[in-house]
Amino acid sequence: MARMYSRKKGKSSSSRTNIERAKWVGEKKSSVERIIIKLKEEGNDSAKIGLVLRDVYGIPCTKDICGKKIVQILKENKLERDIPEDMYHLLKKVVLIKKHIDANKHDKYAKRGLTITESKIRRLVKYYKRKSTLPADWKYKQDKVGILIE
Repeated sequence: MARMYSRKKGKSSSSRTNIERAKWVGEKKSSVERIIIKLKEEGNDSAKIGLVLRDVYGIPCTKDICGKKIVQILKENKLERDIPEDMYHLLKKVVLIKKHIDANKHDKYAKRGLTITESKIRRLVKYYKRKSTLPADWKYKQDKVGILIE
């Protein structure tokens, strides 16, 4: 099936092999969880935390060591956001595009980018309401986006 806005086919990806635990990782479960909590308190997102764990600490996958994903560890320690991370970044993108459109009123491509990003947000809202990650009465309003981000 083709992608919605780029007219390209999706790429199939291979599944991860069952690695019980990477042999070179010397960290234990408790220390990995402490590192994740410390990185989150410094203000990093879960994607950034995964990159730091991989690049700095040499931990390829937290699921192999802890048995849980980074988001699950953050949720257990009550450090996750009100709204999911992917939607948060889309809302940030909307704020940046709106700021650009205010400065450049005739930029038609930016206006199209705004409508595409907003439609992605609406689809995500439907999905997260179905999964009950967002409350059923949560609504996306374009004029209130800046408040949600802060």
